[in-house]
Amino acid sequence: MPTFTPLDMPSPSGEELKAARLAAGLSQVQAAELMGYSVQAGSRGGLQSRTWQAMESPSGDRNMQGPVFAMFLLLTGTHPDYQLIPRPAPQADRPEAQA
Repeated sequence: MPTFTPLDMPSPSGEELKAARLAAGLSQVQAAELMGYSVQAGSRGGLQSRTWQAMESPSGDRNMQGPVFAMFLLLTGTHPDYQLIPRPAPQADRPEAQA
């Protein structure tokens, strides 16, 4: 049975989440769409994500879960320690293997 090394994945504060989003160059709507949160029409036109707004609120009690935040950092290429890389295709699927 494989062993797994637990990763430290704390929930970010609203300020940390906002800083991570800005570092990735994303709007709240873009970040929400990337992570599968709902987006709706705003009162002044355009789109908004009330869920993302609530998670970024410094006074709010709604935080993003740590593993979800880690995935956000990985997907945006801003994780301080890890990066997502494509898995190599199996040998049989590679064009040079079929020649």
